[in-house]
Amino acid sequence: MVIPTGKEIRMEKKEVLVLRDILGTNKKIAAEIRKKLRSKGILSVNLMSSPGSGKTTLLESLAGRFRGRFRMAVIEGDIETEFDAERIRAKGIPTWQITTGGACHLEAKMVGKVLAEIPADLDFLFIENVGNLVCPASYDLGESLRFVLLSSPEGDDKPKKYPEAFLSSHVLVLTKVDLIPHLPFDPSRARREALETNPSLEVFEVSALTGQGMGVLEAFLLSALEKLRSGHA
Repeated sequence: MVIPTGKEIRMEKKEVLVLRDILGTNKKIAAEIRKKLRSKGILSVNLMSSPGSGKTTLLESLAGRFRGRFRMAVIEGDIETEFDAERIRAKGIPTWQITTGGACHLEAKMVGKVLAEIPADLDFLFIENVGNLVCPASYDLGESLRFVLLSSPEGDDKPKKYPEAFLSSHVLVLTKVDLIPHLPFDPSRARREALETNPSLEVFEVSALTGQGMGVLEAFLLSALEKLRSGHA
């Protein structure tokens, strides 16, 4: 057993205080962003997940479904490259890239810097967070809704392994469900353990490639937009 020295304890306390200050500042900025977006009637959605879970593909599918009916824009967060942003722009969707250069999550101040460029007549603003089920869970970005995505290739044990991501979210989207017949993935287990972690989660099962379940998810988003604009969100 290693007994920490007094010096080490002081360093730990300092680190905790610094983290609290960072999160406190982030929370204030996020509140300002949320107020500004809601005043314009824009529903903001923060998408969190592991890399490769299908966040960009989901946004591409929604872009196709909303085309000609609703206006959406996307803020893309990545450590490097604009690959995902280019995919969304190819769908005709206004997209702003935030490249963190190594940081494992977006912060509210990063979103705030591009907010002035966001059109005021939007219906939806989606924020695709950096692929990570740990760090992003601690940072409010001023979103109205927080989605956590879990794809069938990742395994059905993630809700208990990364509880904060599920605890802090409003919606769980099980993605790539068209692959379930070919994988050892039990959607009922993933759903059950996610709801044990956060009983208030809304759960959807979708395949953005085949369209399975996308209509139900779209209806949920439209209902959330209506509630926000009626002041019931």
